[in-house]
Amino acid sequence: MSGPQCFNNPPTLSSTTGSGSLQEIAGIKTYVSGSQDSKLAILMISDAFGYEAPNLRKLADKVAGAGFLVVVPDLFYGDPFDHQKYATAVQSWLAAHPPSRGCDDARTLVETLKNMGVSSVGATGFCWGGMVVAKLAKSDCIGAAVILHPGKISVEEIEEVKVPTAILGAEFDHICPVELIKQLGDALSAKPEIDSFVKVFPGVKHGWTLRYDDKDEEAIKVAEEAHSDMLNWLTNYIK
Repeated sequence: MSGPQCFNNPPTLSSTTGSGSLQEIAGIKTYVSGSQDSKLAILMISDAFGYEAPNLRKLADKVAGAGFLVVVPDLFYGDPFDHQKYATAVQSWLAAHPPSRGCDDARTLVETLKNMGVSSVGATGFCWGGMVVAKLAKSDCIGAAVILHPGKISVEEIEEVKVPTAILGAEFDHICPVELIKQLGDALSAKPEIDSFVKVFPGVKHGWTLRYDDKDEEAIKVAEEAHSDMLNWLTNYIK
């Protein structure tokens, strides 16, 4: 994940947004939504702006309504990207929060959820979170993956995924352009033993699934289309 486009249009963060609760799981502050008795869980990993983004929590609540226990962890440990703090130090922030470390934390969360009685876990991630999920999908600790407006993911990494994987991209995205989305799709298609789904949404920019204008009906509509695709994929494989 690099370049200014990803860091444009930051959300107004709020730790009190959503119908879920704040808990600590595996030592990580986590927004949790859905029935604590559910045996099916979804790990939802944020973009650079972190787990307090209201639209992210709204989406977590929506996915929880389908019967999942949804966990949205603070993998930045209280240090999401902040324009005022990091405007001239984007690379410093990225270096402090590598997706590889996020993947290690995500694995620990998945193991903890399974120790709590969850039988199947899916993972979905946005930009930075998508890079984490791509790494997570290279093992069989999760049952399915959905990556939305990805950060920089290599073809070689996607060639190693072991679980059903969906990638939802934007037509206008300097971070993961359509040409790269196509290459990632080709890599998945070359693995017929792994179910995959790749879709490019026309007319939208990077971040459209979370950082949309909630007064723009068309923006809401296309974001909800992506949310529906994501939920359908998770419902098909996490059961």
